[in-house]
Amino acid sequence: MSTHAPHAPGTAQPVALPATLDEAVAALAAQPAAVPVAGGTDLMCGVNSGRLRPAALVGLARLKELRGWEYQDGHALLGACLTHARMGRPDFAVLMPGLAAAARTAGPPQVRNAGTLGGNIVTAAAAGDTLPVLAALEAVLMVTGARRGNREIPVSHLLAGRDRLRAGELLAYVRVPLLHAPQTFLKATGRTGPGRATASVAVVLDPARREVRCAVGAIASIPLRPLDAERWVASLVDWDGKRGLAPDVLTAFGEYVAMACIPDPDPGPERGQGTELPPAMLHLRRTVAALARRGLGRALS
Repeated sequence: MSTHAPHAPGTAQPVALPATLDEAVAALAAQPAAVPVAGGTDLMCGVNSGRLRPAALVGLARLKELRGWEYQDGHALLGACLTHARMGRPDFAVLMPGLAAAARTAGPPQVRNAGTLGGNIVTAAAAGDTLPVLAALEAVLMVTGARRGNREIPVSHLLAGRDRLRAGELLAYVRVPLLHAPQTFLKATGRTGPGRATASVAVVLDPARREVRCAVGAIASIPLRPLDAERWVASLVDWDGKRGLAPDVLTAFGEYVAMACIPDPDPGPERGQGTELPPAMLHLRRTVAALARRGLGRALS
């Protein structure tokens, strides 16, 4: 897990290796400009490219308390240092199938073995695989720091920039509701095998609230929630029966999601000007529609 911090010219770059969360918070309080780092997959890319020059590092690899999960009031409390590889295992997939599916697609094995859930969130790259799933699950981030203590941030607020981690704060846990219902994650890439998503879609069913939640990733700077499409299709689901939907309804849902996330451009000052999407955007819209249709179909099957 990493955040960006400026480099202080002419100063050393100390590394703290705390063994507990309290020690990590104390280390960040002593050096608020330090960068927390767990897997370092994003941080090292930035360092190697010359974009980042951390003033100091606080290593989180020894914090066993952040590498697992526990149950809490109908939720799962996920440690921020959970690796993608660990989330992809069958026991975790039973708990949260959508998040497990996303974790399995997060790059080659060496990246999945090192990269962490917290790093994916804090880096907030547009193509981050876990982000649309967390948005659809409406996850909440548990943040801690010496100055402000413990506080909670909805994941959507952090990704949209409505709330941010302050200097000296650390993302410790992610609280996710246990819905005990199907979840799917699908993504399209520009090549065969693991790769950066060109589009991704997460679909989550919430039978208790009779909701279908959908989030589209990689096509914008943050995951997009097509709320009208969610409400429309949820009203058609037989929540007390088989829950299946006809193929034409699934197709309509996919198109609804795609149009909401990639709308037609506004007309220009002259009639007909600027009313057509470029071919690449039309292809992306079709891709999103296909992913949403398949994702919902699998969730309801």
